[in-house]
Amino acid sequence: MAAYRIQIKHSAFKELSRLQAKIGLRLLDAIQSLLTDPRPRQSKKLKGAQAEGAYRVRVGDYRIVYDVDDDLKLVTVYRIGHRREVYR
Repeated sequence: MAAYRIQIKHSAFKELSRLQAKIGLRLLDAIQSLLTDPRPRQSKKLKGAQAEGAYRVRVGDYRIVYDVDDDLKLVTVYRIGHRREVYR
């Protein structure tokens, strides 16, 4: 399987940089694992008008919300945050 590229939106990067280092490293490891498998078993496809084609990965109490473009082999991370805030 060919490796995907990862693009992190500026807003998601800002959210990531505000977190504690320990949590941030766990989230970065999860994002990096999306390079080889953009749809791991623990990922879930989101439903709703705003989440068309979006997936989420759970890392403890935090969520990574991303989109996958198979034609371009690109994973775009556009939300990172605590589970109570990330879907708002």
